[in-house]
Amino acid sequence: MAYRHGLLPVVVMTTAVPLSARSLYRFFRAGGEETFALQGVGLEVAKGEIVAVMGPSGSGKTTLLNCLAGLDEPDGGMVHVAGLPLSHQREHVRGRLRARHIGVLFQSGNLLEHLTVAGNVRLVRRLSRTPDHIAPRDLLERMGIAARAGALPRQLSGGESARAGLAVALANDPAVVLADEPTGEVDAETERRILALLRERAATGTSMVVVTHSRAVAAMADRVLRMRDGRWV
Repeated sequence: MAYRHGLLPVVVMTTAVPLSARSLYRFFRAGGEETFALQGVGLEVAKGEIVAVMGPSGSGKTTLLNCLAGLDEPDGGMVHVAGLPLSHQREHVRGRLRARHIGVLFQSGNLLEHLTVAGNVRLVRRLSRTPDHIAPRDLLERMGIAARAGALPRQLSGGESARAGLAVALANDPAVVLADEPTGEVDAETERRILALLRERAATGTSMVVVTHSRAVAAMADRVLRMRDGRWV
């Protein structure tokens, strides 16, 4: 595959697996000691598949998600998104690939505080150069929060903030959604609504990796993987 000026491939592989990871290693040094957060983890996610990743705190789940998103670099191994190498690229290359192909949903901090909900959605679309096939208000309508389009993040309830974060994660029409405890701080009804939205999106072909402790999330996933000490159990 040819690259232009070391940035992005000239030819995009449209039939590639949406997300794959091979032999990921990640370690952290503290004083004279090394702690392995990931130890040879591999993963392949099919188009439209939802994979739930479960395990105790400190097992490496969030580190894995950060490596899959290109927010952290593995010390060994490689991540590909839409057939394109994400790992071991310059930050601006990883950022561009992430903007085009990946939606990231954190437990919190998904919205810029100085922008309205609709403004956050528009910003993601502008950065990813996503065509406006669906107006921001229509996307928020699907999330059930269209009436809050003009609200600032500090004016939202916990459930509204969670759904607004999901709208932002989906704003660039990503091939892959990576979510870290998307229902961790919401009530049962909001959890049910968010899971229905994720399943609806997966039905259109979006692949998902969801880090979770929720049995409800695990129940709706196509596959559940369990992690301990940086390895699959």
